[in-house]
Amino acid sequence: MQDSAVQNSTGWAAKAAHPGVRLRPRSRWRRKAFPYLLVAPSVIFLLGITLYPGIYAIYQGFFHVRFNNWTFAGFDNYSKLLSDPEFWQALWNTFVMGAIALALECTIAISIAAFAYRDPWVRSWRIIFLMPMLFMPSAVAFIWKLAFNDGRVVSDLLMRLGLIDGNLDFLGSVWLARLTLIVADVWQWTPFLFIIFVAALQGQDAEMEEAARLDGAKWRQIFWNISLPLMMPIVVVALILRAIDIITMFASVFIITGGTPGGATETISYFIYRIGFKTFNFGYASAVSVVMLAMTVIVAQLFVKRFFRSGRE
Repeated sequence: MQDSAVQNSTGWAAKAAHPGVRLRPRSRWRRKAFPYLLVAPSVIFLLGITLYPGIYAIYQGFFHVRFNNWTFAGFDNYSKLLSDPEFWQALWNTFVMGAIALALECTIAISIAAFAYRDPWVRSWRIIFLMPMLFMPSAVAFIWKLAFNDGRVVSDLLMRLGLIDGNLDFLGSVWLARLTLIVADVWQWTPFLFIIFVAALQGQDAEMEEAARLDGAKWRQIFWNISLPLMMPIVVVALILRAIDIITMFASVFIITGGTPGGATETISYFIYRIGFKTFNFGYASAVSVVMLAMTVIVAQLFVKRFFRSGRE
């Protein structure tokens, strides 16, 4: 009744404005389809830049590709992947550096969020903690490359403090090279987790904390026994998002270490780049990309099911 009244009023207004024009009311199907037509260009564009490359990579993974020379290979690329030590080394490097970086980012972000959420001074200046996210990853990589290697800023500071006697070769040691990548990632992406954790703390019911405080609970007890368990699902989502992003770590590896020394800092993304754009084995690179996509989706789905159970269970 309301829709027909609005339609009739619109029609009478149009007739009053243009007496000689007779307007036909839009059909019910057109009214329902109109919102979808508005978003259709954006959806088509997103599908074109996401779905098409994925399907193309899956298709290309079944071929030996050297530029325009395509030879059908079946599952040869995937069987080669299982026996390729360089692939497993890159996967292990990604896991080690990603796990250390993710643990440090989560610990630092939760600590800062807990203080920023309660302390008025820190809360008023918390925008400062977000500044590293404003830099491009390539710019951050060049900054830390200058600090650790080219400019030897870190070595100079350590020598002035009397902790070392000479310059450190950060790219000549496995763990020092990994440390440079971990520090760069932690410095830039801890604010991402900080934003999410602060929002999670602000969204909690203040009455629960007030009741616990009236019962004599201290701040640490309230945080560990009330605040942290309530925000745990949000923490898991944030860590999943960061883990997916760490798997695609490329800019810092490409600029700072280049996978050295001896492939000890070569992540899976850099391995795909090296196979595809240095050895020009595009079919094998596509197969590795498809396998990593499948592994990422499976692991993320397992974590989501583990921490987000249905309310009926």
